[in-house]
Amino acid sequence: MSAPPPYTPGFPQPGGYPPPGPGGYPQPGYVGPVQQPVVAQDQWMAIPRGIPNCPPGLEYLTMVDQLLVQQRVELLEAFTGFETNNKYVVKNSMGQKIYFAAEDTDCLTRNCCGPMRPFDMKIFDNGQNEVIHLYRPLACSSCCCPCCLQSVEVSSPPGTLIGTVNQEWSICAPSYAIRNASGDTMLRIEGPICTYSICGDVEFQVLSADGQTEVGKISKQWSGLAKEAFTDADNFGITFPLDLDVRMKAVMLGACFLIDFMFFEKSGNQERDRPGMF
Repeated sequence: MSAPPPYTPGFPQPGGYPPPGPGGYPQPGYVGPVQQPVVAQDQWMAIPRGIPNCPPGLEYLTMVDQLLVQQRVELLEAFTGFETNNKYVVKNSMGQKIYFAAEDTDCLTRNCCGPMRPFDMKIFDNGQNEVIHLYRPLACSSCCCPCCLQSVEVSSPPGTLIGTVNQEWSICAPSYAIRNASGDTMLRIEGPICTYSICGDVEFQVLSADGQTEVGKISKQWSGLAKEAFTDADNFGITFPLDLDVRMKAVMLGACFLIDFMFFEKSGNQERDRPGMF
């Protein structure tokens, strides 16, 4: 009596191996299973080399047209409402980490001024080098005070101004100008009239300098009911043209942080979203 075949004809063998052909070799035309690349959760993006006329640390931005900004959940703040320094991880579209951002503000300022507080934000690369520095002065955000609106100064390397984000006076919807170090408007950002995040994303359009063409967007992404209700840890997506100047990409990152503080940062775990700019 002959021994049974080591596999059942018509069915794949265990382990994904093909049925053997004559002589024990795989049958002609067999294509093995395709292995998808897996990106480790804490993997850092490799730094590009040889980028001319690029501030050190911004080389990463030459290779991306999308950034994911994830705010870390602070348990002390979630359970007590005690305001702590915000921390963020900036990733590319593959989930590789590019930067780590940490707010540097004293306890009194955080808990007295809340989301309106001035802050310094330090942004580090994978070598723990500060490559971008953000400074937000104390100012108003209401349309009732058009002479003292919100702004963020972006420096890279720290101490060298590369651009600013300036809130523009408006009544119904938030509006910002992205400016270079010379003060020239390079891009504009227009937000929605209502910034309530109810089971969906909130999108801010990034427009050309004349405001006629959409070139990207900053999206506050829905994080799930529990996270939205009990924390102020938000997720954002930023898209822009791949060939945009890396300095303006860094300034757009600063705009994302300003938008987070103005519209999505809670005070004592209480929602502050409101329609319009009043």
